[in-house]
Amino acid sequence: MTGDSRTGELKTGASRTTDLRSVVTGVGGYLPPDIVTNDQLARVIDTSDAWIFERTGIRSRHKAAPDQATSDLATEAARRALAAAGRSASDVDLIIVATTTSDLTFPATAAIVQRKLGAPICAAFDVQAVCSGFVYALSVADGFVARGMARCALVIGAEIMTRLMDWSDRGTCVLFGDGAGAVVLEPLAGAGTTDDRGILGFSLRCEGGKQDLLYVDGGPTTTGTVGKLRMQGKEVFRHAVTNISEAVVAAAAAARVDLPSIDWFIPHQANQRILDGVARKLGIAESRVISTVADHANTSAASIPLALSQGVSDGRIKPGHLLLLEAMGGGLTWGAVVLRL
Repeated sequence: MTGDSRTGELKTGASRTTDLRSVVTGVGGYLPPDIVTNDQLARVIDTSDAWIFERTGIRSRHKAAPDQATSDLATEAARRALAAAGRSASDVDLIIVATTTSDLTFPATAAIVQRKLGAPICAAFDVQAVCSGFVYALSVADGFVARGMARCALVIGAEIMTRLMDWSDRGTCVLFGDGAGAVVLEPLAGAGTTDDRGILGFSLRCEGGKQDLLYVDGGPTTTGTVGKLRMQGKEVFRHAVTNISEAVVAAAAAARVDLPSIDWFIPHQANQRILDGVARKLGIAESRVISTVADHANTSAASIPLALSQGVSDGRIKPGHLLLLEAMGGGLTWGAVVLRL
């Protein structure tokens, strides 16, 4: 995607123009080159390709090299998104990284990405909502861009989930992989209708009482360790289909669009069964669902921008298409975003 979206007068703070939209002008993804297949996992844990694929739809996942950090993956995805938007690091004035696998306890991974990109001094911070992180980060970025407070924002989902795995737990370790995806958001004046390009509506949810269904059993102020991922898979599945569907309907209502008008449904790539279950509940045809979970498994906050990047690069997703993004993650958090590319 190329072209200059910086049209119309930008206004800041309380003088925000009501028809300014946050438009995706570039998309990029990065997957580490090391691919781990189900058959390879079956050599070291008690599982098989058939067992994994039947339950999850996953065939393989990517694994970061020992010397790669989350910021490395994020930076490469960001570079590709900027190139697609026809922008450079010098244009960036906001960086938000959605991640649950930060390089360090502090500083924020976004600050490290800023340095590695060579971006100028700007706002840079992380958002932590696990698998829902990219949806949350988009809504936060919209609060800057659609108010004229940022002209070129990078929103990145980046994870190295394989470093949180308990490799003796075959029910969870087969589900996750590493990767990063990014989008460039820029302001564009619209007519204030559903035909506008940009973010049209979103909904965000959290139910902290469900923490024990999906969490990591470590942290700097509790155990002093990174910890390992723990999940009650059946319960997560049950909550996912119900909760995600409600959030999707709420986001569509906020955007003033109906679900049949959606061109592409881009869900969090957690499990093919969850993708299918949500699509059926919402009445969305399989042909309109972007699914990449077979190739890179669950990459948490990176999964939606990676799927978006794949759909754009292979030509299925085109400018003007109406997109529905959704995710659910630990917390439990969940949410949805409706945008027109």
